[in-house]
Amino acid sequence: MGEKKQNIPEKGAAVQRDMETYAIIPYIPGGLVDPVTLRKFADVAEKYEVKFIKITSEHRISFFGVKEEDIDSIYYDLGMEPGGHIGKSVRAAKFCTGNTSCKKGYQNTVELGLKIDENFHRIKTPAKVKISISGCNSSCAESTVRDIGIIGTPKGWKMYVGGTCGLQTRKGILFAKNLSNDQVIDYINKILDYYIKKGIGKRMGAFIDKIGFEKFSQDIIQKE
Repeated sequence: MGEKKQNIPEKGAAVQRDMETYAIIPYIPGGLVDPVTLRKFADVAEKYEVKFIKITSEHRISFFGVKEEDIDSIYYDLGMEPGGHIGKSVRAAKFCTGNTSCKKGYQNTVELGLKIDENFHRIKTPAKVKISISGCNSSCAESTVRDIGIIGTPKGWKMYVGGTCGLQTRKGILFAKNLSNDQVIDYINKILDYYIKKGIGKRMGAFIDKIGFEKFSQDIIQKE
């Protein structure tokens, strides 16, 4: 038998149960697609005999059963870079439609989500960082259970930190409120800079527990 394969974070490839093929998630900002993109996905899936395609919980499109030798060619044909399985880094932001279409949305999640990706996507961090933006308190993008969660209100954005989902689900702590888009970007930049410089290899919530939320928040605010 050949050597068992491993994840390839630089290519956004996660080895599958058969220990031979991979799952890859091309980067689609916010899961926003058009007919041309969808046709391209279908054509590439057929060309490389992808085992199956799935819409993920993070609003991505994932290819499963990809051969290692096809990974680079698939990204090339799609004209995309890796968007998932990228190791210890800032993942692509997840966001709902916000006030671009939803009658409940208070704020423009699409505009802010794309700006967050432009500034922070794939920055290397001590552990993976997930950022989520919701247009209202319905929190359709599950913002309170993300490392950094943003929720729209009539007066601006609320920011939560330290949330996680999974077996050890925890709600994030309210860090700031009534923020503008620029203030959100500024705070994310300061939080990530602080997190990276401390170099503690824990998810954001566990990192904040170790530092202490009061010290964490004071240190971030003092960076202004």
